[in-house]
Parts: sequence; C-alpha cells; structure tokens
Amino acid sequence: MLDAGDIAPDFELPDAEMDLVRLADLRATHHVVLFFYPRDDTPASTLEAVDFSDHDDALEACGAVAVGISMDDVLSHGAFRDRHGLSVRLLSDTDGEVCARYGVLEERPDGHGGMRRAIRRSTFLIDRGGRIRHALHAVEAKGHVRTVLALLKELR
Repeated sequence: MLDAGDIAPDFELPDAEMDLVRLADLRATHHVVLFFYPRDDTPASTLEAVDFSDHDDALEACGAVAVGISMDDVLSHGAFRDRHGLSVRLLSDTDGEVCARYGVLEERPDGHGGMRRAIRRSTFLIDRGGRIRHALHAVEAKGHVRTVLALLKELR
C-alpha cells in the first residue's frame, strides 16, 4: 500500500472518451487528486464523483485536478458521467493493474460463498513532482471533498 512520501506510480489509462490519460501529463500542470472508487453508479461512488465535479472551481483554485479510477470499462464511465452530469475525468483500469500498483485492491465476499476483487475507496494527493503528499484509505464518500480541499490548501 502506498503512503505519503512515496513516488506515485505513473500510468496511462483510457477515459470515457477513450483518450489515453497519463499521470505525468496531469501533474505537469496540476497537483493531482487521484481517487479510486469501487463501481460506477453505486450510491457512495455517485456521491463522491458528483461532489468532486461540483468542486471543480475550488480544486482549480488550489492548483489541482481530480481524476477517478475504477475497474469499470469506458462505456460504463461514459454512461455514468452523462447520467449524473459529471465533469471529473473517469479512467478505466479494467484489468486492475493500476489499482494493484496503488495497493487499493482487496478481496470481498461476493454474496455467493466466494470472494471477488474490489477497490477499497482511496484517494492520493500527488504533487507536481510526482510524490504522494497524502494517502487516504478506506474513505467515506460523504464530506470527503472538504477534507481533500483542506489538505490541498496545505500544499500551497
């Protein structure tokens, strides 16, 4: 599991428009709020994505951009974005490789006696140098953006 002080692993993932997004490109101009969430359209994930979208101006004022990652595919992300009017970019990590590199995968009961891989809701605040300044694990979606904004203000 990555923590504050670690170098953020670079990645390249497709967004809902199938454009490839690289962490290195994002952090060339902004601090990056990288939030991992379990699934599109679940209540907590919707709350979190809508809240980040609603705070675009506040994030920009802090010199930051928010980007969400889940293992949903790009079509699911596009539908999720359109259904809820999201402005935050959503990246697709269908094989879970980036999720594994950031240490956010866990095994959960699947409801049928087995286990499934799932994302533990986590957020990383990455500075322009590529260092993780804050790592927030097992995040509660409600009020999370306020916490992130307070931490971003400390980075300035």
